[in-house]
Amino acid sequence: MKLQKIIFLFAIVGFLTVGCKNQTEKTDAGNTEIEKEMVAANPQKVALTISGMTCEIGCAKFIQSKLSKKDGVLDAKVVFNDSIANVEFDANKTSKEDLISMVNGLADGDLYKASEKNK
Repeated sequence: MKLQKIIFLFAIVGFLTVGCKNQTEKTDAGNTEIEKEMVAANPQKVALTISGMTCEIGCAKFIQSKLSKKDGVLDAKVVFNDSIANVEFDANKTSKEDLISMVNGLADGDLYKASEKNK
């Protein structure tokens, strides 16, 4: 009977250890996103008109993914139906011109053409 209690005790301790570790990882991941937003010293927004997109998944999501991964970009949303990318970025790390040239350079520079949308 004592052996069963000891095994049960170790099982509970093991579950608590794993559960607490997973909770810590989730909390840390959430803090990283908050820190990313707090670090942005000079946040700006730009709307880019993008020509050359032929589909929502292959083109719009591809461009959105590439923009989101660029250093200094805080948020990027590409709307296929409107041919527009709305990008929020830290102007201390990147610029409108960098974003435009990055989009223009995708797919070997032959497919997409970006420009700042007129306000």
